[in-house]
Amino acid sequence: MADANSSSGPQTGDSPRGFAFALTAYVLWGFLPFFMKAVAHIPAAEVVAHRIVWSVPLAGLVLIWLGRTGDIKVALRSPRMLAMATLTATLITINWGIYVWAIGAGRAIETALGYYINPLFSIFLGAVLLKERLDRAQMLAIGLAALAVTILAFDAGGLPWVSIGLCISWGFYAFFRKTLPVGPNQGFFLEVLLLSVPALGYILWLESSGQGHFGDTGLADVLWLLACGVVTAIPLMIYANGAKLLRLSTIGIMQYVAPTMIFFIAVFAFNEPFGTTKLIAFAFIWAALILYSGSMLRTARARRLSAGELKPAE
Repeated sequence: MADANSSSGPQTGDSPRGFAFALTAYVLWGFLPFFMKAVAHIPAAEVVAHRIVWSVPLAGLVLIWLGRTGDIKVALRSPRMLAMATLTATLITINWGIYVWAIGAGRAIETALGYYINPLFSIFLGAVLLKERLDRAQMLAIGLAALAVTILAFDAGGLPWVSIGLCISWGFYAFFRKTLPVGPNQGFFLEVLLLSVPALGYILWLESSGQGHFGDTGLADVLWLLACGVVTAIPLMIYANGAKLLRLSTIGIMQYVAPTMIFFIAVFAFNEPFGTTKLIAFAFIWAALILYSGSMLRTARARRLSAGELKPAE
């Protein structure tokens, strides 16, 4: 998934074209569990390595098409930017690794929970690290999310580490990604470029030791692994172009599309168990998201009113 805050500045209105781009990206991310289920017989680390390596040429072609390769040359000459990109690249690798493993292990419901909690965790990070003030609705929403996690932990006899791992890794990725002074397409290319060296080395080691799935286990695996770049880079590029044409409040609501699709796929397509305890926990999560969304929309409306974009009667 992509950072909802990676657009290039605040939006004063929603473009139908931007909405179409963003919705397409979220729907593609929503269907991603089917792809990850198809490659579940391949170790998660190998899948992640191929996601990285095959994303590089795709992301590079997009930058050439956009004429933004100069940004990468500047970034590669900046030690500070390289250090920050290395940090964000590490965080996104952890996120991808947990996600790929969890889908293959039959824990897609936990991945949906992790991405549902993510916006609430981002608010929490803002309050702790940036000293941003929370309103009552936001504090209650965070409390309900914490209660849901507690219920699941009590039921399972331990923390739902898949959900928490996805939430924390993506939350910090989004937080630090905003400090990387390049556009979303350039930032993604820089991240996968930095990751491609160890990823390619790992793939070559797997193949030389007879443990790899690229070539030795049939054409199907080759095609699946080649497609890793497509399913990784294309939705992100589509999203990046849509986010620039939408208000952050709109993106904030749309980000629930993917985890909702993942949730229904997990329950009805993958037949993962969903008992009463999980239903209660998810009910708290959904209530928290309703509170969060309402607070976000009220704040956005107030800002637009103060900026004179809306009439009070609207």
